[in-house]
Amino acid sequence: MQNQDSGYCYSFPAVRGIQAGRTFFIATCPLRIIPKIFSYNENDVPPELRAQRTLNKTRIPDMVKYLLENPKEYVFSALTASVGVDISFDDHNSAPNLGTLKIPMDAQILINDGQHRRKAIEEALLENPDLGQDNIPVLFFIDEGLTRSQQMFADLNKYAVKPSPSLGIRYDHRDSSSELARYLADTVTPFVGFTEMEKSNISPKSNKLFTLSSIKQATKALLSKGPKDGFSEEEQKIASEFWQEVTKNIKDWQLVIRKEVSPAQLRQEYIHAHGVGLHAIGLLGKHLLCQEPKQWKETLQLLGKVNWLKTNPEWIKRSMNHGKLSKSNINIQLTANALKIELGLPLTPEEKALEKQLS
Repeated sequence: MQNQDSGYCYSFPAVRGIQAGRTFFIATCPLRIIPKIFSYNENDVPPELRAQRTLNKTRIPDMVKYLLENPKEYVFSALTASVGVDISFDDHNSAPNLGTLKIPMDAQILINDGQHRRKAIEEALLENPDLGQDNIPVLFFIDEGLTRSQQMFADLNKYAVKPSPSLGIRYDHRDSSSELARYLADTVTPFVGFTEMEKSNISPKSNKLFTLSSIKQATKALLSKGPKDGFSEEEQKIASEFWQEVTKNIKDWQLVIRKEVSPAQLRQEYIHAHGVGLHAIGLLGKHLLCQEPKQWKETLQLLGKVNWLKTNPEWIKRSMNHGKLSKSNINIQLTANALKIELGLPLTPEEKALEKQLS
């Protein structure tokens, strides 16, 4: 901080650049001052007078947890902000676009992109002040009024596309359930060679049968694991063994593996070739492993008698909404209920209550 004409100011090492004819600055800011210098509009300001979305507080806890659990590995992208007063830039003689950016401490600095990151930083610092020594890049623009700020927000978010769940799972090396899904997809029948690793929806003519995200969700259901629970080697072995046993009792999967039927044909006609079916099989497996730990393989043989065709009236009323397959929790549970009934397994009180709603 330095004294500058009207008072104190913040000073940041920065790079000056030009974009669309407008000057901007890229600076590095210590995390400890982020909550102090960046403001965002209150939620009660109407949208037409705001330049950003309202803060979604449900997103913050996960972001804070991410920072606190990964203090040596976290990555936060740059904030984008508009400064509402005159700022100065002292450049270096040897490099005209490198220098020190000075912003008065009483300046209003509005975040155009990154208010959730700002709030997460603020809350994480309360629990781990050492994070305050880290830096985050900030892209500063000169504030040209509400209309320009609103347009900046629209432009910054216009082409933002969240990666598919399958691609996120493929690249997530911290989440144990993602790691297990990758292991199953790479080494275990029926998933080897038939798993879509990037997309979470399979095109009609694809030669893939499963998505990585559906394998993850179905296996989490099988092992009764929460989002952050780890998996032991024994659980990994159980998951591998379970899906191999399922394959033995679903002849259609075997036909695909032997290349006698195309995955596209299977997906067109059968429920077990979709996420709702795979997830339901996982829930069925959860019951078998808990209630019949010594004879679950024998009971699983009854899967061979199930009518998996989409035209089966049971799937139409259980696995579909308005004639289309649905992966909602209710549809998955109703599908699992049908499998339990088909295999002669008892329903829990909650499952019986769901059956009454269905009838």
